[in-house]
Amino acid sequence: MNLSCFFTELKRRNVYKVAAAYAVVAWLLVQVTTQVFPIFEIPNWALRLIVFAIVIGFPIALVIAWAFELTPEGLKRTEDADLAAAAQQPRRRAWIFVVIIAGAMSLGLFFLGRITAPSQQSGANEVSSKSIAVLPFVNMSSDKEQEYFSDGLSEELLNQLAQIPQLRVIARTSSFSFKGKEVDVATIAKALNVANVLEGSVRKSANTLRITAQLVRTADSSHLWSQTYDREMSDVFRVQDEISRDVVAALKVKLLPSEQPMNLQHTTNSEAYEQVLIGKEARKHGGYEAFQRAVVAFQRAVDLDPNYANAYAGLAQAQAFSADFSGTPAERAAEIKKAFANADKAIVLAPDLAAPYWVRGLLRHRLSWDWKGAQADFKQAAALSPNDVETFNYSQALFFSGHQSEAFAMDRKATTLDPLSPEAWNVLGWHHAFAGQYTEARVALERALELSPDVQWSAFLLGYVELKEGKTDKAADYFRRASAAFSRTGLTMVEYTLGHERESQQLLAELKEKYAVGFAYQIAQASAWRGDKDGAFEWLDHAYDQHDAGLYRLRYDPMLANVHDDPRFAALVKKMGFLE
Repeated sequence: MNLSCFFTELKRRNVYKVAAAYAVVAWLLVQVTTQVFPIFEIPNWALRLIVFAIVIGFPIALVIAWAFELTPEGLKRTEDADLAAAAQQPRRRAWIFVVIIAGAMSLGLFFLGRITAPSQQSGANEVSSKSIAVLPFVNMSSDKEQEYFSDGLSEELLNQLAQIPQLRVIARTSSFSFKGKEVDVATIAKALNVANVLEGSVRKSANTLRITAQLVRTADSSHLWSQTYDREMSDVFRVQDEISRDVVAALKVKLLPSEQPMNLQHTTNSEAYEQVLIGKEARKHGGYEAFQRAVVAFQRAVDLDPNYANAYAGLAQAQAFSADFSGTPAERAAEIKKAFANADKAIVLAPDLAAPYWVRGLLRHRLSWDWKGAQADFKQAAALSPNDVETFNYSQALFFSGHQSEAFAMDRKATTLDPLSPEAWNVLGWHHAFAGQYTEARVALERALELSPDVQWSAFLLGYVELKEGKTDKAADYFRRASAAFSRTGLTMVEYTLGHERESQQLLAELKEKYAVGFAYQIAQASAWRGDKDGAFEWLDHAYDQHDAGLYRLRYDPMLANVHDDPRFAALVKKMGFLE
């Protein structure tokens, strides 16, 4: 059969008609499912399954159309079918009507989706009247060293309001980003997408407090409520409760009795509370000296109130951070052991408090590689405090255990709750980069650097994105902005990519000489990028022996792609005992 006869036979057997009808009806089915499935929260894998079935079914439909013919007497083989002329005309019209009707419905649904999508997006950006940002209260005390107290009071009010499911409360990093700046309420509202702002001042003199608070509606800068509280220092927790209840009343949020905001301090000792505020302030600065100051303050709080759960949680986290600066492995192990003990103590004292679970989950995930225990702690913390921005710690555990879609959902939630947090944007960009979604990664990481130009991990990740896209000059610029060890890691990869073997080798040698302790994982990354499998596994073994925190991302680190097919990689993954 020549080509011309073949196409004629295709036409005679109605294969063209079946193909056209199949394509139109398939498109209609896809349009219907994409519009309807999200309404019923049907997972995306179901839609992917339908599309896969449609693709597989197309050649099958063509084969059936070639081999069989639908007649008034039923389905018959084409060779045996004697089609009457009278039967042909109606059937020809019928398939045309099917195509026209299905095509019209498909186009209608397609354009409906395009029309409603923008409106849905705009709805997502609408400002809810039940949204609020708690700005740092101004310290009016003569002693400027009391700044930690006014900040701490603001943060505790924020934490209490965040317990209310009906309220969208902006997280601390974003709210406090306006501290000390002459910014009007309208600008703050636009940046944080909130309808209300709580602001105020604190004057502390000896044991006397004067706290002024006011609730401002951002749409017109009108005052919904304001109040001045004169109290003794011993009444600080009662004042927090009063302010939070008054704010809720002013916002007219209807609550069940069991949903009233609670004070989560778990202490009545005002001195211990002050020490916790001092510890939190010190911990924010990072570095060995800051962590040591935090340890001292949290330890004082525990000594003043041995039942203070928040103090134990803070102490555990500070000890874990300071452990990295220990002089010997034995000292580091001892400090980590104390950190775990204090996190456990906090949970025993306050099993309804989310903070200790976040801390212990972090310790388990990064330091002891107790994946199952970390997941359990993160889940419990998220259940106790679903609007806590600390969820980005949980999202990392999910992403690197293979649950990327859940991780991205948490990342997006974190950037909504804390839109001005460079750390939240950094984690979102990190996950996009490791998932190979470079456009999305660049947007998120550039946002992190815009918010905080010294976020060195974001610079390193942007360098990786540019390197993967072949922009070596831009990659090198970003890598140079990263911290010393990460900078050398990135530049080692850049020079190797450019074919500069000598320069790459020199940088790698410096990395091994200066950062063998603490950065074994990064040396393994650079070696793997260079195609040196033996070198990569040598340093991955060092990382394992050192309990390097980088190993939790082993399975999903694209910088190790060159060694993924090596049997030693599978052996190391098995040795790590990751959750499936």
